[in-house]
Amino acid sequence: MVDRNTHDAETKTDGGAVASAAQDHRNTNYLEEEVNLLHPSTPFMRDHLRVVWTGFAVWAVLVFGPVTLTAVAPGPMTTQIPGLGFPLHYFLVAIGAPAGALLLSIWYARKRDALDEKYGIDHSIATADADGESAVATDGGSAE
Repeated sequence: MVDRNTHDAETKTDGGAVASAAQDHRNTNYLEEEVNLLHPSTPFMRDHLRVVWTGFAVWAVLVFGPVTLTAVAPGPMTTQIPGLGFPLHYFLVAIGAPAGALLLSIWYARKRDALDEKYGIDHSIATADADGESAVATDGGSAE
């Protein structure tokens, strides 16, 4: 196990923080490292968790916002949309939530790519086994 005090002292440096964080990320054995949502063990995990929680908060507003507004202010939310002929809350739930989910998935993919670049994670590198053969991917194909 990693000594928690030593590990925290190493990752809280200012000079070369990104490079050392990327190195810490590469050297972390995630099968043996404690995963704690309230105190992530590596800088990469902290940054990724920040992205996940931000996305979750936006998703919650997209999904529950129109429903909550309909309960709080039923007058404006139940008025008919001119030209479309159905209530505003229906439009926000039927069109706004799926469109918001699509935009949120695009946002998450871009943020995750930026994190991968920041921490030097390259998904295109194939790993080799002890014989020098390319490793088999988890889906049964070979890693590219």
